[in-house]
Amino acid sequence: MIDGFTANIIGLFGSVLIVSAYAYNVYASSVNAFVYNGTNLLGALLLTVSLMVHFNLASLLLEFVWIIIAVGGLIKASRDQARAKP
Repeated sequence: MIDGFTANIIGLFGSVLIVSAYAYNVYASSVNAFVYNGTNLLGALLLTVSLMVHFNLASLLLEFVWIIIAVGGLIKASRDQARAKP
């Protein structure tokens, strides 16, 4: 099992990824959907790992929703890319 300190570091890294993805979406002149959704997915997964040690039901449910949205975004990006190929 992960100790509390390691869980905090993992959670902080996940938070940095999610905030970075948001900043990328706001400030980039062109957003790559794979980068944006993949970064959100990784961040949410890391926060979920952290929440397994420092449990909070509301935050865990939020991360599950975040994961579902990110996976959906990756699927959409993949379909869009497949349609764009000649």
